Amino acid sequence: MAQPDDAALPFSLLQFYATSPYPCSYLPERQARSQVATPAHLIDGEIYSSLVRAGFRRSGIFTYRPHCDGCQACTPVRLPVADFQPNRSQRRALKKHCHLVARERPLIFCDEHYALYARYQNTRHAGGGMDEDSHEQYAQFLLQSRVDTRLIEFSENDVVRMVSLIDVLDDGLSSVYTFYDPDIHGASFGAYNILWQMAQCQANGLPYLYLGYWIAESRKMAYKANFRPLEGLIDGRWQALPASAPDLDNA
Repeated sequence: MAQPDDAALPFSLLQFYATSPYPCSYLPERQARSQVATPAHLIDGEIYSSLVRAGFRRSGIFTYRPHCDGCQACTPVRLPVADFQPNRSQRRALKKHCHLVARERPLIFCDEHYALYARYQNTRHAGGGMDEDSHEQYAQFLLQSRVDTRLIEFSENDVVRMVSLIDVLDDGLSSVYTFYDPDIHGASFGAYNILWQMAQCQANGLPYLYLGYWIAESRKMAYKANFRPLEGLIDGRWQALPASAPDLDNA
């Protein structure tokens, strides 16, 4: 059983174990491992917020962070919303999708949401395994939570275009997962969703939006570098990532 390096963390009732190696979803030819915090029923909102600040994420009821052998490519990242200034393409995304209607929905299974999720996975992540998720796997991944989780549905003329799962922390919001209609040409749903979440942080006096992990070598995660200033958890300390990180949106 692996113990976290963060000796000062208030996790005295928790235990941490390392998973067996498994194929990395983002860097081909590499093996990944995760460190998982248990037991899940003891991870309340306060402890979960501390875990996220220490670089953990949530998938269903499991709270984890990368714990790979000989690899530290995954950098936890967050946006200090008070300092954010949208670039030109982000302003276009706001204008393009400002007509979307956002509604909070119950954290329960919905056929329309699952159908959208399946189309998104088959189009954007075909062959990655998640494109074959059953109803049960989808529910375990997105609809099981022991913390304060909000399911936000974005619709256009009563047609669901995007669904976003967001955890509420004591110092911000954590963007858990978002899926959207992959068939609308020229849409910028992903960028709009991050901007919408930042607006929610500002409206509720929450200083940070946590975006999970950024990997410099992974194009799947490159979009996160387009939102600046971006902070990364490096050597146990949150610090600004260099502005030289590639801004693919304006390339």
